[in-house]
Amino acid sequence: MEEPGNDPAPLDASERAELQRLRAGARPRHRWRSFWSAVLITLAAVLAPLSAVAVWVADLVGNTDRYVATMAPLARDPNVRTAIANRVTNAVVERVDLDKLLAQVTPADRPQIDKALGALKGPINSALKDLVHSTVSAFVSSDAFAKIWKEANRRAHATMVDALTGSNDSAVQLKNNTVTIDLAPVVDQVKQRLVDQGLTLASKIPEVHTDFVLVKSDQIGKAKTGFRALQLVGAWLPIIAVILAGIGVWLARRRRRALVAAALGIAAGAIVLDIILALFRTFYIDHLPPTVYDPAAEAVYDQVVRFLRASVRTVVTLGVVVALGAWLSGHGRWALRVREIWESGIAATRGASGITSTGPVGPWVHRYQTWLRWGVIAVAAIVLALWSYPTGMVIFWIALVVVFGLAVIEFLDERPGHGPAQDRPERPDGPAKPEPGATPV
Repeated sequence: MEEPGNDPAPLDASERAELQRLRAGARPRHRWRSFWSAVLITLAAVLAPLSAVAVWVADLVGNTDRYVATMAPLARDPNVRTAIANRVTNAVVERVDLDKLLAQVTPADRPQIDKALGALKGPINSALKDLVHSTVSAFVSSDAFAKIWKEANRRAHATMVDALTGSNDSAVQLKNNTVTIDLAPVVDQVKQRLVDQGLTLASKIPEVHTDFVLVKSDQIGKAKTGFRALQLVGAWLPIIAVILAGIGVWLARRRRRALVAAALGIAAGAIVLDIILALFRTFYIDHLPPTVYDPAAEAVYDQVVRFLRASVRTVVTLGVVVALGAWLSGHGRWALRVREIWESGIAATRGASGITSTGPVGPWVHRYQTWLRWGVIAVAAIVLALWSYPTGMVIFWIALVVVFGLAVIEFLDERPGHGPAQDRPERPDGPAKPEPGATPV
């Protein structure tokens, strides 16, 4: 320790020149580090929505089983049922020459047909249409229709993948940039049900093929390049985005602040994707043909992008949680105040519980508290990484478990021989000043 009043010797010319050279070299180096840090963090934020789309393409569009599982609930959607019932009814009635069919009916079968149609009021054509519509509506509400819907979607998925990949392995072809479901199996079931109700002439209805539109866009055929690119990057794109963000944070002068910016930037990129999906929904519905039942088309669109929107909410929640955690671990005034409230609350809880000592556990926790805290965070990260399809709520509950784990560590923290650590909070700006009369070290 230097004696008071003994100032260090002044710098000579060479030392002063060396100091100026070091200072001059430090500034550009820091500027370049800050520049590349900002570039990489921005790039990670831009890649965040593309990563969500890439995972969606790989797990939904590129996976038949997951696609079928996603579309299966539409068999229970009332708007989809209404659209299919109307479509099948119109297709059957339009292709039926009732007079010609009635002429083929034998006299023995005529009373049963009159009974089946006579129960419905109005002209015979209207009665037939009402009977077909009621029969179709009953069928699309059954479990048999749900099975047909699954198999039809499996075939439709093959059509869509063939269109996007240009594969010639399948006999199914895309027509007019439209992915459709052939409702012929539904028509066959309806014909059989009409026969069972006494309308035997339904067995003479010719084979009817009618389509239910799943996806229609003039851009489907042009999306091959983008689809192939997303298939190639697949699950690697999110990893690349995280690596870029990590390097950007490492290059920054103020890494904690850079981490907050990176997390919020990635969350903002995901929010932009959600806005684009909402806008495209309106644009897509407005440009469908007049023959398409809009409520059913809206239900199909929402179901197709359901997983993608869930991924968006997951990324936003994760970004906010990481940014909040990084901010709370900093030395800002409000962060310090929040931590003081946290420590005071745990200390009050410990005092109210009447626990004055935790034996050898407290000193051990105090000694390894840093490792224990990082261990809790590491376990949470591993759980999140191994979770197949985490949602926003999954992130929320994992964050709560992390907070609880950190609270337990703080509760058990006890300095050896002094009692609970919460009873003697350290100064946030450094070690406490020595008491009067104490010898400085």
